This record gives sequence, C-alpha cells and structure tokens, in this order.
Amino acid sequence: MRSAPTSLAPTPLAAPTDSAPAAVRFTEALRFWLKLGFISFGGPAGQIAIMHTELVERRRWISEKRFLHALNYCMVLPGPEAQQLATYIGWLMHRTAGGIAAGLLFVLPSLFILIGLSWIYLRFGDVPLVAGTFYGIKPAVTALVVHAAYRIGGRALKNGWMWAIAAAAFVGIFALHVPFPAIVLAAALIGYVGAKVAPQVFALGGGHGNAHKTYGRALIDDDTPPPDHALFKRRRLLMVLSVGLGLWAGAMAVLLLTQGVQGTLTQMGWFFTKAALLTFGGAYAVLPYVYLGAVEHHQWLSGAQMIDGLALGETTPGPLIMVVAFVGFVGGWLKPMFGPDALFTAGAVAATVVTFFTFLPSFIFILAGGPVIEATHGKLGFTAPLSAITAAVVGVILNLALFFAYHVLWPQGFEGRFDAVSALIAVAAAVALFRFRAGVMPLLGACAAVGLAVTLLAPGWR
Repeated sequence: MRSAPTSLAPTPLAAPTDSAPAAVRFTEALRFWLKLGFISFGGPAGQIAIMHTELVERRRWISEKRFLHALNYCMVLPGPEAQQLATYIGWLMHRTAGGIAAGLLFVLPSLFILIGLSWIYLRFGDVPLVAGTFYGIKPAVTALVVHAAYRIGGRALKNGWMWAIAAAAFVGIFALHVPFPAIVLAAALIGYVGAKVAPQVFALGGGHGNAHKTYGRALIDDDTPPPDHALFKRRRLLMVLSVGLGLWAGAMAVLLLTQGVQGTLTQMGWFFTKAALLTFGGAYAVLPYVYLGAVEHHQWLSGAQMIDGLALGETTPGPLIMVVAFVGFVGGWLKPMFGPDALFTAGAVAATVVTFFTFLPSFIFILAGGPVIEATHGKLGFTAPLSAITAAVVGVILNLALFFAYHVLWPQGFEGRFDAVSALIAVAAAVALFRFRAGVMPLLGACAAVGLAVTLLAPGWR
C-alpha cells in the first residue's frame, strides 16, 4: 500500500554471472535486515519488491525461483507475509538465529516509531497542528481501504464463484453481523470442498513474477540442496514447537499472575493471539476483527482513534498490522495499570505486549513449519482454502471501508451534519489512487496539508 524506494543502494544491478557470491557473514546479514526494518514502506507489495531487488537481483543471496518458493509458503500462512518472508530467508541462510534476527529487525523499528507517535498523538492530539493533520489524513485512509479492496479483488475474484464468496462475506459481516473467524472458517471449508469438486475454480494464480528469469548464480540457487537445518526432523520440530508455545505460555502466565484474568494486558495478550491466527489476506482483513474486539468489546480505544491509528500505521515502516501497537498503547494509556503518573510506561508496555503476542505465531510458523510446509507446495488441497479466504477478505475489507466512511463523513452519526470537506478530500484521494496511481506517502502528505490548512484558515468549514 505505502510507496517506497525499491532499493537500498544506488549501485547498478550486476550482470548475470556463472559464479555465486561469497558466503554472507551473519553480521553482514544483520546490517541488511536492520536497514530493511527502517525503509520497509509500501505495504506487503512494496516490502516484497525491496527484498526481491536487494536479495535476488542485486546481492544474489537467493535465486528467483527459491525466493518465490518461500513467498508462496508465506502467502498460505496467516500473518504478515513480508515479515514472514524475511524470517524465512534469514532462517534459510543463518539457521534459527538468522530467522529470529530478520523477523525482529523487520518489526522493532516500527514498534519504537509507533510508540513515539502514539505518545505525541495522545499528549498533543488536541493541538490544532496535530488535529488538522489527522483531519486531512482520515479521509485519505478511507480511500486507501477502498483501493485495497480493489487491488485484492483484482487478484482474487477471477470467476463467478469467487465473486459469490466475496458477496456472501460482505453480507454476512455487514448485515448479519457474522463473526470474522466464522467467515474465515466457512471460506476455508468452501475452498477445501471446492478443490475436490471444481479444482479449476480454486487454483491459485501467479502474479509474483517470472520464476525462470535469472540474475546469475545465487548463493542459494535453484539447485542448491537445502541445508541440514531446513530438512524435516521430528525432534527439531518438537523442540521448536515446545520453545515457541513455552514462550507464549510463560508470557501469559506472567500476565495472569500480575494482572489477573480480567487485567488489561492479559486480555490484550489473549485477544491478539487470536487475531494473529486470523490474518489471512493481510492486515486489512483482520482490522474488522480488531475493531470489534478492541473498540466495541474491550473499549480500549474509540472508533475515531482506530482510524487515526491506521493513519499512523500507513506512514511508518514495517507491516501495516503494526497498527496493533497503537491499539495497545492507547489502551494502556487510557486504562493505566501503573497509576496516573506512569501513563507512557503503561502505554509502552501494552504496545510491546501486543506486538509480542501478534508476531510470536509468525515465528513459530516459519521456524517450525518451514521444512514441513515445503512438502505441501503446489498441492491444491492446501492452497484452495487460501483462494476462498482471500475472496472472502474482499467483502470484509469493503465493510471496513464503509465503517471508516461513516465515521469520517458523519463524525456525530447520521443525526449530525455531513462533513463535505472530508468527502471532497476522500474523493480527491480516490482519484489520485485509482486514476494517477499516486504513492501513499505523497498522498497522505498532501491530504494532511489540506486538512491543516482547513483547520487553521477556515475552521468553520469543518
């Protein structure tokens, strides 16, 4: 979604060569993953493009076919596929330590940035400069969500059956208030059955480049045998699962002992564990579930604050699902666990807890499942449920767009006045996205400037 440069260095691409590059030291890989964490704008598409340019074309750490092979696995899993892809390649190159380092460095810069921005938002949100900026950004976010539905729909809705699944998902969540997990489960079941009844309908398409293109010999090339740690071994699988689940259980036990079952951090840990297992189709797909739990059920923040958080998430590097750190910070700030004089500490701890429980499953999926899921690559019975889930996600995202539009255009509800200025900003942002393919960062900057100008120069128009 967010625009970004597609490379880290200005040096030209190397010409194809028969010799593979020298082995990459762990410290050299660490420097790359740290840089990636700070410049990984562009949402999954932009982040994957950066990794492809650097790892496949420029550095030749991994071949095109092996890169796409790993990406296809990550597309099947719940969770942020770009972060999982970085974890996978880091694991393939430097074992478990490499995978953990790559995945953490993909996330940590965004966490620290969002903690700082969340504090500014809560501490100075009523200042005209900040309020005006958010006034302009929120209509742009509404247009971005509509554009996300369009982009995902263009890839997923390849036939009438997929359109029907998307429509049913929209009606289910919008009109019938069917829980998001039930929609995911139903779509997966339809895909599983559909793979047997009509396999041609549910086959995953391409769209990630030409697997036959070569940039020269790579360190991990097409014919490079998997290293020892990437081979399936039952003992290693059990060890990784034990450590991963032990970390989750240990963290949850600490929260239960210090917070109790109904404590804010305990409830956040359990809720975002469930959310992490439902992120098929990317962050936009799980946001409705996060909204229902965080806003309506737990009331950690308001609907308007949720939109503001998504706006902040769009302007920072890292996975868009990092908006959960904002949700955690606001929830910790508004429900302070450490007293009224430690609001920042409560917010920062809550944001960290939420991030831990959101991303821990992704590490377990890659480190434990990498060798296992390799055997499922290309098998329709495994990928067809993903096709159906992705189609359902389109309907869910459309519902999210309507939710955002309602809160932006009628901030006091339908009984209040219609915000014509916000509507004009939203329409202009949609035209910029659909017609002129504007980058997200320039778009948000322009809309923020318009919102600030309206707030400062013509406050009566708001």
